[in-house]
Amino acid sequence: MIVTLTANPSLDRTIVLEAPLRPGEVQAALESREDAGGKGINVARVVAAADVPTMAVLPLDEADPYVGALRATRVPNRAVLVAGNARANVTITDPEGVTTKLNLPGTQLTEEECGKVIAAVVDECEGAAWLAIAGSLPPGVSDGFYVDVILAVRERWGDKAPRIAVDTSGAALAAVVERGYPDLIKPNDDELAELTGVDIPDGDEHIEAVLPVARRLVPSAVGAALVTLGARGAVLVTADGAWAATPPKIQVVSTVGAGDSSLAGYLLADIEGAPPAERLSRSMLYGAAAASLAGTQAPTPHQLPTGEVHTTPLS
Repeated sequence: MIVTLTANPSLDRTIVLEAPLRPGEVQAALESREDAGGKGINVARVVAAADVPTMAVLPLDEADPYVGALRATRVPNRAVLVAGNARANVTITDPEGVTTKLNLPGTQLTEEECGKVIAAVVDECEGAAWLAIAGSLPPGVSDGFYVDVILAVRERWGDKAPRIAVDTSGAALAAVVERGYPDLIKPNDDELAELTGVDIPDGDEHIEAVLPVARRLVPSAVGAALVTLGARGAVLVTADGAWAATPPKIQVVSTVGAGDSSLAGYLLADIEGAPPAERLSRSMLYGAAAASLAGTQAPTPHQLPTGEVHTTPLS
């Protein structure tokens, strides 16, 4: 079982243009779609598509239009009743795969609602292998909210608590790293640089430059770091080693949700007992598969690209 928490779900609207975006002009759109999104929901959708048990926890008003979109995913979920609709995110893509996103802030949760969300997560973590905490925080929620979730889960389940993966950014990620000791974090290179305060130089040595920065955190503050680098691939750093991987060649359609699929692929490989290099390789395949699909679609195992992922150990 992989449990996910999405504190700030979003109704993802994707618009596909027939030509590159021209700001300030009227343009024709080829198509549009609407998906139940939010990073934790995206992870749960990929896990469910792989026929692995999952449970998605999220705050949700029963009258929210998001309910219908979530129901269409058929992902098992536990919706904690709150007041106010989920935010809407608008994504605009063009034929070259260039993506423009407009993200709204979401509905503010009360202290009581936050407590109910934490209680729901704790309940659903019974017997789970992983808890994936993913996405931004709603307005007004403490930067330490995810730390509160982690501490509550570990206090309730002790040595039977699931391992915990966190995919967030900014102050929320900084708080988790400072006080939560997650088993895995999944920042991109920009988020890692912001978190550590260390600039990661661009250029041919970019992948190698990620390693010493991640080593500032692993294993002293986090168990492992999966650092995604977009089209360049990813770096996995654990207490025992580090590996880099480059993704297979694909036709990019939309990068929305690709990072979430990468995390899901990693977790799926982990619960199968795969070694670190294989977990990283699976992560790359799932991320590439998501980037080749329109909107916020969850790739299935049958949709993984057949191209080779090049994985190499780093010193």
